[in-house]
Amino acid sequence: MFIFYNAITGDGCNMKIYKSYKFRMYPNKFQEELINKTIGSCRFIYNHFLDKKVSNAYSGIKLISEFTKEKAFLKEVDSCALRNSIFNLENAYKRYYKNLGGHPKFKIKGINNSYKTNNIKSTYKGKNYNSIKLDLINKIITLPKLKEVSIRGYRNKNKLNGEIKSAVIRKEGSKYYVSVLMEEDIIIKPFTPNTIVGIDLGIKDFLVTSHNEKIKNTIKINQKRLRGLQRGLSRCKLGSKNRYKIKLKIQRLFMKIKNARKFLLHTITNKLIKENDIIAVENLDVESMKQNHYIAKCLTENHISEIIRVLNYKATWNNKKLIQIDRYYPSSQLCNVCNYQNKNVKELSIRTWQCPQCGCTHDRDLNAAINIMCEGLKIYIKTYERELMTP
Repeated sequence: MFIFYNAITGDGCNMKIYKSYKFRMYPNKFQEELINKTIGSCRFIYNHFLDKKVSNAYSGIKLISEFTKEKAFLKEVDSCALRNSIFNLENAYKRYYKNLGGHPKFKIKGINNSYKTNNIKSTYKGKNYNSIKLDLINKIITLPKLKEVSIRGYRNKNKLNGEIKSAVIRKEGSKYYVSVLMEEDIIIKPFTPNTIVGIDLGIKDFLVTSHNEKIKNTIKINQKRLRGLQRGLSRCKLGSKNRYKIKLKIQRLFMKIKNARKFLLHTITNKLIKENDIIAVENLDVESMKQNHYIAKCLTENHISEIIRVLNYKATWNNKKLIQIDRYYPSSQLCNVCNYQNKNVKELSIRTWQCPQCGCTHDRDLNAAINIMCEGLKIYIKTYERELMTP
């Protein structure tokens, strides 16, 4: 999410944000074929220019017009989608050169099933036209080449306040979705904190708050069913109809798990944002933690990095503060009463321990959450004092 501060007044500040809205699409047969053709064409363009080692988007766009003369099927699809695939390749190279990711890889059919198109504005005879239009009353979205497509989602809204920038069309299994990117204006009022909470993102529990609220991850994969489907998939011949049917069943199973986890994540983060003004969490190095195979599975299921990402943008939208403390802060080892550090608590198997100095008995996760809350409050006070001293 990109944030731009425009004007600051005594009542607050105006802010422009980019916000995405996801809808389920119900295309007809012709539209389905065109979506699949566009996804395949974008994948073809991406792989072609990756093979030619073209890392500059503008030089690649100049070659598209000549390339479409050789490949006539590229003229049938949205030209913006083809250009965006080259920009995606350029971004992949930029991330690689900055050591933020690996070398760009070739896209595989059945895995990278999406394409992006832009909202092109034009004016003709005094009227304004947009290539992407959204009608929530009639549940219709207008997209380039596809024209009008039926959608479902956001039943409580009749209109989205903002300007449409782009749309991403995605195929997940046998279902189609569209994510519309909107530019919206929001007013951020002066920050007046009243409540604070510390969160320990755990392995045993989904998260533990400093208010002694423990939330468990109730979303689990049906491993027995998954193993059975995967065995059936391995027995089927490549390209057969039965293999395609079993593959769809596996995709639907993972989609249900994905949607259930997403619902749980947003339910928890909405509650935390609504009830607290300052939220303190640890800045964990999740990738390094996954090297420990004893806890790697729990970290993958709990999506710790996703919780922090969602809390970050929701705190910005709702004028709350998210404070991330140092990842090397010994939150589990410190006694929240006398501040004694017990280095023996490094072992994850120790769930409760007694402080040798004051004799208090601590629950490992609750004690860590309280220490995170106190450290987050200290960081906020230091930052607030620095802001007051700034002319």
